[in-house]
Amino acid sequence: MTLALDLFVNGLIFGLFYALMAVGLAMIFGVLKVVNFAHGEFYMVGAYTYVLCALKLGVPAWLALPLAAIAGAFLGWLVERTLMRPLYAGYASWAVMKDEYAVVVTFGLSLLLVNAVDKIVGPYPYRGPALIETSRFALGPVMLNGQKLIAAIVSAALLVAFAIFLKRSLWGRQIQAVAQNRLGASLAGIDATRATSLVFAVSGLLAALSGALLAPLINPSPDVGAFPAIKSYVIVVLGGMGSVWGAMIASLLLGVLESFFAVYVSYDYRDAFGLLILILVLIFRPQGILGERSRDV
Repeated sequence: MTLALDLFVNGLIFGLFYALMAVGLAMIFGVLKVVNFAHGEFYMVGAYTYVLCALKLGVPAWLALPLAAIAGAFLGWLVERTLMRPLYAGYASWAVMKDEYAVVVTFGLSLLLVNAVDKIVGPYPYRGPALIETSRFALGPVMLNGQKLIAAIVSAALLVAFAIFLKRSLWGRQIQAVAQNRLGASLAGIDATRATSLVFAVSGLLAALSGALLAPLINPSPDVGAFPAIKSYVIVVLGGMGSVWGAMIASLLLGVLESFFAVYVSYDYRDAFGLLILILVLIFRPQGILGERSRDV
């Protein structure tokens, strides 16, 4: 019983980390109906910003965390402003989204950022400072790593704040309106371009914070964002393409299932388990948990 509880708690914690990455990716797809293949590099930029600010500039760890968030938000805004805006510039393009353009440009951006960091910072991994000195915490019968626990608490708080922002704030409602019908939202007086910029900024912020929170555990290197990005794609499909709430549910579900799979089946194939789930979802429920059955072309 204790083992099962330990696996469940650890799975939920990993699910929270997955959710920080996946909700931003889901939000971008919900608004533009395209996949951002550079999403993992937002994670990498956050991890490096946190580590370099703390180690090279001597910034306290808790102050380096918001600096990483700002870096991720700025990168997201810059990507939207310079690379993604041609997708929807002008009324004529709203009917036919240039999906192939988004694939090429975001994949190219991913390669550019990875190689830029490799040349500027170096290929060697860095270990970031922990947010808390205590190495172990007892959560009832479950023992948890101190950094992992504090990172999970911050992640949960961020996700709750994001959910409130999306559900209750004026900007959040505008984002939902643009995601449902871009042209209709614009005719209703909503600035769809500003909403899209905000989506990319928030997406970059959340992914960068995910990388920063895990930096003391993962020792970031230039390609550190590749695997979290793959997990995010699995989660977005599992939750339903474009569904933020589905991505949150799928993140927690995947985290728990992977935790049990690693112990009761095989730890070596734990990461492949997510891909197996992806295949099964695409076969039996391609719309995902909360996704729509079809999409207008």
